[in-house]
This record gives sequence, structure tokens and C-alpha cells, in this order.
Amino acid sequence: MTAPTRKQMHLAAHFPGVNNTTVWTDPRSKSQIDFSSFEHLARTAERGRFDFFFLAEGLRLREHNGRIHDLDVVGRPESLTVLSALAAVTDRLGLAATVNATFNEPYELARRLATLDHLSDGRAAWNVVTSSDAFTGENFRRGGYLDRADRYTRAAEFVATARELWDTWTPDGTPRPFRHQGQHFTIEGEFTVPRSPQGHPVVIQAGDSPEGREFAASAADVIFTRHGTLEAGRTFYADVKARLAKYGRQPDDLKIMPGVTFVLGDSDAEAQERAAEIRRQQISPQNAILALEQVWGRDLSSYDPDGPLPEIDPEPDSGLVQGRVRIGDPLAVAARWRALSEAKGLSIRQTVIETTGRQSFIGSPETVASELIEFVSTDAADGFILVPHLTPGGLDDFVDRVVPLLQERGAFRSEYTGSTLRSHLGLADPVGKD
Repeated sequence: MTAPTRKQMHLAAHFPGVNNTTVWTDPRSKSQIDFSSFEHLARTAERGRFDFFFLAEGLRLREHNGRIHDLDVVGRPESLTVLSALAAVTDRLGLAATVNATFNEPYELARRLATLDHLSDGRAAWNVVTSSDAFTGENFRRGGYLDRADRYTRAAEFVATARELWDTWTPDGTPRPFRHQGQHFTIEGEFTVPRSPQGHPVVIQAGDSPEGREFAASAADVIFTRHGTLEAGRTFYADVKARLAKYGRQPDDLKIMPGVTFVLGDSDAEAQERAAEIRRQQISPQNAILALEQVWGRDLSSYDPDGPLPEIDPEPDSGLVQGRVRIGDPLAVAARWRALSEAKGLSIRQTVIETTGRQSFIGSPETVASELIEFVSTDAADGFILVPHLTPGGLDDFVDRVVPLLQERGAFRSEYTGSTLRSHLGLADPVGKD
């Protein structure tokens, strides 16, 4: 009898840029802007037969208490430019750029994405994000501000308009004029880029909110999400997949890929020790106070990181932190942190480490491989976007020690079988319009 075919896992690599989960004090940590760093991680991902390489975006330098956030002082490069360069040093790896639908226009972005798809022979992807952040919008001529309720309606029309533009060239290479009139965009003319190898670059959507889930079900090929436990993953997976039918889509038309972290060791015990040390490195005394201020919305620089949490309540509408996402409902988060601190006798730093610094998968390569397979085989995910804690070599151990185990167990490809990102993800090519 033939053994049953194991559900295949999808893997992607997230470049760990300007964030406080990267351990910048590690001597192996290199530049987050030099091309050599991007190239190293991309080549490692391709060596591991990953589906795609994923870049985040930052449209404004973040501020904390009126000062530029320390991690932003090296700059935040533009994703599509970096990926265009990476197209020349990779052959099969998908190239995914995060580009904001609130602060761009369909015609120009559709051209840039179609161009990347041509340059890479069909490996381009667009991670669609939105913003209602007026602070970021100040960098743009019109202010860029959108009510929260409007940002997904603009994004949905943006994606639909981009697809209209990509379809204006027929499969045989004939250009046709376009005209779009909608709530957010009224444009007409001729698209300058012939139909690209994938027809439409792959569309990724990042978001866990009800609006984000619905948008992904209606328009995305991949959803980039987060969930901390197996059960939470299964619940999210079932909810999003159930939304597809109303849009005439099948469950395999949308891949669910949470962002995850990992720590490896020769044994599970060694990996746990390493993970604890990494959390201490990620949450320095200074970072602990910054994380506390992000929740409390107050200047807490006078507090001792090794002392107790503040007795004062957060300021929910504070402008202390700009350009960074506040952590949920500040009052509710503060209550949870206080309860945890009192129950375990934790200081400020220990509380921040406990609540914000945990890794997703910790253990020996065998343990991590087994846990990843369990998530996929029990429909908690279709795959994972790995976020290393080191730039740029943080993916090396995973590719060298975990990927071979996944391949041996029949859970992940040993070789690429196609040339485009759509083929890696098992997505159908869009039908061109004659």
C-alpha cells in the first residue's frame, strides 16, 4: 500500500529589520540596511527551498517621547527597490514587498509590481497593509489620513484596480485602454507594462481583525497572521477558510501563514536555556521601560526596571509613542500585567520579558520539526513566515538542521518544481482577458 501523502508546508523568511525582537548586541548581528545582509538571508532561504522572502515597510521614523526611536536611526529602505536587486542574485525564491494601500496610488504601484514580476520571471508578491495613522500621513502631500472604517474599503478597491490594470494587456501582448471609476479612484489611460509572467503578482494581506479576515477572504492569496497556540491557530484557520465560499473561492485559494520565531538547541533543555537568554537580550532594562511606556502612554524613565510596575493607570489616548502600534487596550493590558507581576513576584523587566518576549517554537531540530508539522497537518496553518532574531544569519541553523527533517518526513519540498511564486504556493494562474 502507498503511504498517505502528508500535507505540504509552505515556508517564507521575514527579514528582521528595525524591531526590538532582533538581538542587536550579538556580535553576529550585522547591518540592517547593507545589501549584503538582504542577500545573505535571501540566499539562505532559497537554499532551503523557501516559498518567498518577505520585507516589511516603514513610512516614517518612529518617535518615542518626541525623539526618533533608537532602532530607526539607521534608516528604513524601500522594499521594492531592495527586492529588484535581489531578483538578480536569486533564481526561484519569491520576493514579497510590503506596500501601504493608504499612501500609494494604483497605477504607479501596479507598474512597479508588474516590473518586479518581469525582472524576477514571475516571483513578485505584494503584502497589502493599511493605515489610519495621521502621524505617518504627515509625510504625504494630502495628509494620508483615513478613518479606520475606510482603510479596508480603499484597500479592497486598490487591489481590484491593480488587477484591472494588470489585465489590460491580453495574453498575446495587445495593450488596451483602461477606465476605472470608484469611491476612491477615478483613473483612465493605458498601462505601460505588458502582462507579467504570473499575470497578477501574489497578493498577501496582513491582519487579524474581522475586517482584515474578510478582506483576505475576498482578495488575498496569502494571509500573514499571528496566533500563539495550536488551538488558537485552528480557530483562526477555520474562521478564515469558512469565509471563502461567499466569494466563490476554494479553501486552497488562500494560504494561512503566521509569523513565528524559533530557537534551536542540541536538546530541548538547551534550547529553553538559549531562549531565556535571547529574551533577556531582547528586553534590556532600557527596552523594558520603553515597552512599559508603550502601554502606559506616560514618561516612566524615572522607574527602576528591576522594581515594581507603576501604580498609576495608563493614558489611553497618549501621543507619547508615534508610529508604533499600542499593545491592545492599555487599561486591560496593564491589569493583566499587574496580575501576572503580583502572582509571580515579577519586576518591570521580568514582566515585559514574560509577556512580550516569547518565541513560538523552542527545542531540538527534531522537536521543532514535529511541532511545525503538527500545526500544518491539523489545520492550524498552511505554513509559516519565519522571523529570525539575528540579522542576517538567523535563518542558517533552521535551514541546515530543521529543513532536512521536514524533507525527510515528506512535509516540505526537496526541490522547487516550478519557477513562479504561484507555482510554489500551489495557486492557479489568473485567467487573462482576451
